[in-house]
Amino acid sequence: MSELTAPHPLAAYGWDTGFADSFAPHAAEGLVPGRIVRVDRGRCDLVVADGEGVRTVLGDTSLVTTGDPLNIMCTGDWAAVDLVGGYVRALLPRRTAFVRSTSSKRSEGQVLAANVDHAVVAVSLAVELDLGRVERFLTLAWESGATPLVVLTKSDLVPDPAALDHLIADTEAAAPGVQVLAVSAETGEGVDVLAAVLADGTSVLLGQSGAGKSTLANALVGAEVQTVQAARDRDGKGRHTTTTRNLLPLPGGGVLIDTPGLRGVGLWDAESGVARAFSEIDSLAADCRFHDCGHQSEPGCAVLAAVAAGELPQRRLDSYRKLVRENEWIASRTDARMRAEQRREWRLRQAEGRFALELKRGR
Repeated sequence: MSELTAPHPLAAYGWDTGFADSFAPHAAEGLVPGRIVRVDRGRCDLVVADGEGVRTVLGDTSLVTTGDPLNIMCTGDWAAVDLVGGYVRALLPRRTAFVRSTSSKRSEGQVLAANVDHAVVAVSLAVELDLGRVERFLTLAWESGATPLVVLTKSDLVPDPAALDHLIADTEAAAPGVQVLAVSAETGEGVDVLAAVLADGTSVLLGQSGAGKSTLANALVGAEVQTVQAARDRDGKGRHTTTTRNLLPLPGGGVLIDTPGLRGVGLWDAESGVARAFSEIDSLAADCRFHDCGHQSEPGCAVLAAVAAGELPQRRLDSYRKLVRENEWIASRTDARMRAEQRREWRLRQAEGRFALELKRGR
């Protein structure tokens, strides 16, 4: 293979011409590109090119620390690195970012993973299926700009094929337009199908503690890269076996970001994510008599008519209302002008990132 056609050593980590164009000004300063694979207390591990391969280096993040929680570097970011001084000098613009509210008492967003193509929501079948939580994760996943995917883990614990099919169907009904896979890391069932889906691009693995994320990550990587602890029998919850977000290369292609178990998954400025997660309600709302219909008791409400006709489950509408209220409440807690400016800037970055992602996908 000629030098002109040889792939960049970081191509396996997601490097492409779009990121190369963004990096060009930093290259002129003698810096090198690197992808952050782990962040911990002001330091980060990055992979950088080393001849025809890659190597991991330790970087100091102090030069790019800001007061904006949305601009704090995280796993998945691409960075401009000074190898001589060991400093991360700048971050490249993000294409996508998975963001949640930091806590119920604050109105700040926290970025969990950046530049992600697939958002994998892991849901354990060892406990009762919580469709409301699935919808919450999918709302944030759609808002991030990544393509959501629901993985029902520990499918070997549901030996009855009919029961498993029923659980899959229930999840699909709560996740319109989203692929749902049943997987068992214990038996290997479905792991190859999931690996094939994730072979193109960067994926982030999300879910509660005890959802089997670390076990699934080990199965996908083909090695014991993450420590695994047993979940409690009484509720299926586990301890945080993964304590930092780590970016792991997959043998079949692509990279995976494994995250700690998320107990709190608060919305943060996720209006479009709610619309995508509840796309059938969004479509029905177009036929409501009033354009600002709240789908409560208004005359001519197409959404309520669909519930009355049995075409839309009441549970689904209740979940939609809950997430809309939560998102509006979080938004109202932030200063209106500051929030508007922050939202405008964030939307612009998202639009630019999604455009770059569509170009990458050839659309």
